[in-house]
Amino acid sequence: MLPTASATLAALARLAHSGELWHALWTSNQALLLGYLLAAVVGVPLGLLLGRAPRLSAFVDVFLDILLFTPMPAMIPLLVMATGLGLETRLLVVFLFAVAVIVVHAATGTRGVDPELIEMARAFGARPVQLWRRVLLPGALPAVLIGLRLGLSRAISGMVAVELLLVAVGVGRLIQRFQGDFDAPAVYAIVLVVVAQAVLLTAAIRRVERRLALRRADLVFA
Repeated sequence: MLPTASATLAALARLAHSGELWHALWTSNQALLLGYLLAAVVGVPLGLLLGRAPRLSAFVDVFLDILLFTPMPAMIPLLVMATGLGLETRLLVVFLFAVAVIVVHAATGTRGVDPELIEMARAFGARPVQLWRRVLLPGALPAVLIGLRLGLSRAISGMVAVELLLVAVGVGRLIQRFQGDFDAPAVYAIVLVVVAQAVLLTAAIRRVERRLALRRADLVFA
C-alpha cells in the first residue's frame, strides 16, 4: 500500500495516456473554477462594503462565523438534499468553502486603512469614488489578495471534499475506484496531480499578487 516513486509515475503515465485523468480533471475543475470565481466576485465587494458599514457587518459576521467555524463536510449532505447531485451542488460547495475567507480579509483590509488618510482625503475634497480609488482600495489591496489566495486553497479543499464524500464524478471517482481495486500507485498518482495543481495555482496567484502590489503606488498617485 506504499508504492515506490517509479510505480506511482508509471501509473500516472498510464492514466494520462488513457485520457481518464484529463477527463476527471476537467470535470472536477469546472466546479473549482466557477465556484472560486463566484466567491471572488461576491466576496471582494461584500468584504469592502462590510469594512465601511459597521451595522451591516455586525449582522453578516454571524453567518461568516458559521461558514468559517462549522465543519463544511458536515454541511455537504444538506446541500445535496437541497440541490441534487449536479454541477450546481459541487459549485456551491466550492463557493461556500472559499467565500467567507475572501469576505473576512477584504473587510479587514478596508478597516485597516489609516483613518487619518481618509480624513485628509476628505479635507481636500475627495468625492466618494475618489476616496475608494485612491485611498481605500489601495490600502485594502494586500489583504484582499491574501484572502483570494487563501480562498483558492479552501476552494480546492472543497472540490476534493465534495467528490470524496458524496458526488464522486471527477478525481474523487477515480480515487474511490482505485481504492476499491487496491491500486495504490494509481491513488498516489491522482493525489500527486491534485497537489501539483494546487501548488501551481497558488504560485500563479502569488505572482499576480506581487504584480498588483507593485502597482499599488500607481493606484494611489494616479
